Amino acid sequence: MTIAIRPAGADHVAAIDALLRSCFPRGEEADLVRNLCIAGDMVLVLAAIDEDEGAVVGTVAFSRMAVEIGGRSIPAVALAPIAVASTHRHQGVAEALVHAGIEQLETAGIILCFVLGDPGYYTRFGFAADVASGFSSPYAGEYLMALPLQGGLIPCGVRGNASHAAAFAMLSAK
Repeated sequence: MTIAIRPAGADHVAAIDALLRSCFPRGEEADLVRNLCIAGDMVLVLAAIDEDEGAVVGTVAFSRMAVEIGGRSIPAVALAPIAVASTHRHQGVAEALVHAGIEQLETAGIILCFVLGDPGYYTRFGFAADVASGFSSPYAGEYLMALPLQGGLIPCGVRGNASHAAAFAMLSAK
C-alpha cells in the first residue's frame, strides 16, 4: 500500500464528502467542511490517496481562526475534522496527514494551530492544553489544545481571544 498526501483539489470534493459521511454518520463534519469552504474560511485541506486503489482514504482540514494575543491578531487555524477510512485505520494515515498539515502551515507562516479533541491522541503531535489555556473561547477546557508553530513565537503567559470560524457554531447548535 502506497499512500500519498496531497492538497485536496476539486476532483477530491465528492470523495472527501463521502469519506466524512462514512466516518461521521450524522454528517455534521461533512457539512462543517462544506460550510467552511463556502464561507472562505478554509485554509488547507489535505487528502490521503491510496495510490494502489486511486481512492481518497483520509482527509484533514484546517480552517481560519480569529486569534488575538496581547491585543494583536495572529495567523491561526483550527484542525478539524480528520477522518480515515475504516480499511486504512491504524496504519499511520492520520499521523501522516497531521504531520503534513503542520509542515505546510509552518511554511505558510501560521503561528498557532488549535484542536478540540482527545489529549491522549493529539499530544503526540505537540498539542497542549496549557498553550490553549487562558484564551477566551466557547471551547475552553481540557480538550482545547494548541500547537505553537514558527519556533513557538507566542509569548508565554500572554493570551487573548480564540474564535473559530462561524461554521463551528452550527455544530454546537444541533
